[in-house]
Amino acid sequence: MKIRPVILCGGAGTRLWPKAKKHQAKQFIDFGNWTLLGKTLERVKASIYDAPIISTNAKYLKQVKQHLKKHKIRKFKIVLEPAKRNTAPAILSTALIKDIPNEQPLMFLAADHLIEKVGLFNKAIKKNQKKLTQNNIFIFGIKPKMPSSEFGYFLTKSNKVTRFVEKPKEAKAKQIISKKGYWNSGMFYLRKDSIINNFKKYQPNIYRNCNKAVTKAKYKSNVYYLNKQAFTKATAKSFDYAILEKTKDINAIKLDIPWSDLGSWKEICKMYGRNKRHYFKKKNVFHRPWGSYVNLFNGKEFLIKELYVKPKGILSLQKHHHRAEHWVVTHGKPKITLNKKYFTMKPDETIFIPLGAIHRIENPYKKPVKIIEAQVGSILKETDIVRYQDVYGRVK
Repeated sequence: MKIRPVILCGGAGTRLWPKAKKHQAKQFIDFGNWTLLGKTLERVKASIYDAPIISTNAKYLKQVKQHLKKHKIRKFKIVLEPAKRNTAPAILSTALIKDIPNEQPLMFLAADHLIEKVGLFNKAIKKNQKKLTQNNIFIFGIKPKMPSSEFGYFLTKSNKVTRFVEKPKEAKAKQIISKKGYWNSGMFYLRKDSIINNFKKYQPNIYRNCNKAVTKAKYKSNVYYLNKQAFTKATAKSFDYAILEKTKDINAIKLDIPWSDLGSWKEICKMYGRNKRHYFKKKNVFHRPWGSYVNLFNGKEFLIKELYVKPKGILSLQKHHHRAEHWVVTHGKPKITLNKKYFTMKPDETIFIPLGAIHRIENPYKKPVKIIEAQVGSILKETDIVRYQDVYGRVK
């Protein structure tokens, strides 16, 4: 039996745009002729998979259909949530639709994850298919590249998950990694009957109401419109809290592959840094007295640059009215001014420059400095620079 991929596509992506009233959901952001949902749809075209099911809401229906058309996916089902109820009701509702046989394996994927080395990922899914039972759950762990407080972790004993740790502080993350902890990717793999059995046992309220919402759903043109009255009565809970923290039958599939949920501008900057040769164009290089910069990608209300600050180069002390900035140092040791603070940064360190903050980059050393910068705001032009001091005489 083939594996049914279920793509959870309801996230709003507010972490990237904390102050914006209108913002793009992360899975639909154009990062340079590709989106995270598009990459996910391409991933489930592999021969091990059955036709995909997409769980989303009415707000995103048009964009989801556009993506399916663009990626030439003709066989699919869409399950529409009538209200936000977190991942537990979303996961259960997709599993309950009647065209999934009871013993079919379901692979739950987030629409907004970037997975590289897809061959290794799909191989691990296929390899574990025979181990699925009517009760167990497999979750995917990613070997951490560094301690991070942006991800959850889990610990194991002989591939059995013994403990979850939600987004720990960096010092605690180091301890978890020293005990061979893995990042919890938020991807789940289990059979339909296992989902039903676990919800009946641990979350009867969610099971009862989601079952009603699916039974009373309207179905038209491959779309299930879940019954609002029943669905809103389901308790709003994440799958982690509703099921994973209750059941003891959880197995880990451990992967050592490049993975990111691109959930922060730091992660996005790093992604562009890794792939900058794909984005580099000579015509987008601009020379300045302190060095140079290259515009790697101009997105909707964001701009990604790489700054090159030559030895002894000093940018002007400046601020911006219309944009905030996120910097990731990739090379050298820049000295940073941020309002009244003055400090040195090292490679892989990151900093946020809020809108209106007075800031400067200096390179007092013999090695050049390189920084990937994400500018986020309504106006992303060089005209939005207010200079206070400048060693090259550019203060008006």
